[in-house]
Amino acid sequence: MTKQHSNHADDEKALMQRIALGDEAAFESLYDRYSRLLYSLVLSVVKHPPEAQDLLQEVFLHIWRQAKNFDAGRGNVYSWLVTMTRHRAIDRLRSKGFRERQQELHDDDSVLMLPDSALSPLDSITVMEQRERVRDALDKIPSEQRDALMLAYFQGYTQTEIAALLQIPLGTIKTRMRQGLLKLSALLQPSL
Repeated sequence: MTKQHSNHADDEKALMQRIALGDEAAFESLYDRYSRLLYSLVLSVVKHPPEAQDLLQEVFLHIWRQAKNFDAGRGNVYSWLVTMTRHRAIDRLRSKGFRERQQELHDDDSVLMLPDSALSPLDSITVMEQRERVRDALDKIPSEQRDALMLAYFQGYTQTEIAALLQIPLGTIKTRMRQGLLKLSALLQPSL
């Protein structure tokens, strides 16, 4: 370890000790150093800026309250912050409340429900009817298949990201998506 790296790590450990004693200036210094990085990390997981901002506040509140539990013998401050933040972001994704809020967002401004303003009124009605049939078909497939498809096609996650997010093997995600698409195709075939 270089002398400069050692000094930086020692400085961060000292910051954590000061935060544990209630030093607000130390807390502000830690926030200034890491808030952008941690926000980027949270946003890359939850994909929704207001949710990421809320979670970042919770992360820093947790840091303020739990600084006394930081164990420098188990790792450096950077690793502790990143690991703790990542776990909280993943926990947020798994929470029922987050999924419900995401569903409400999709219900409010879902691409499945909005007419295309470039279409004629008659074509807009046809497109909306087709989108409604897709929505109905999605509701009829098993939830684990629907969730994987929604994450991929409406939230832009890759299969690898979905597997990591849900902590399910990649092969299982691929199978769920393939089976879900086959079921959707069968459900939608009569109406196409």
